[in-house]
Amino acid sequence: MVLRIWHGWTTLENADSYESLLRTTVFPEIEAMNIKGYQRIRLLKRLFEGNETEFVTIMEFDNLDAVKDFVGEDFSQSYVPEEARKILKRFDEHAQHYEMLENRLY
Repeated sequence: MVLRIWHGWTTLENADSYESLLRTTVFPEIEAMNIKGYQRIRLLKRLFEGNETEFVTIMEFDNLDAVKDFVGEDFSQSYVPEEARKILKRFDEHAQHYEMLENRLY
């Protein structure tokens, strides 16, 4: 299992709009790609240094080949649709990828 982690930041005023865009447009578009090996996406949100809202997406894939099917051979490149770029204040240009070694509760 490969976890793809990405961060984006909005102003406080744009946080609700960005979250709505993710839930109603971006995530459904990713699901509609029907990428073999894509498992799910998680969304995290927090107030960041008092004047920004940070969003983190964690995508789960079976392997790096599935990630490449999502974004191409340069699998670290960010996937940020144009409408999201208009709302975000800043974002990671590259996602980080981690191999999941353990997935159980103790």
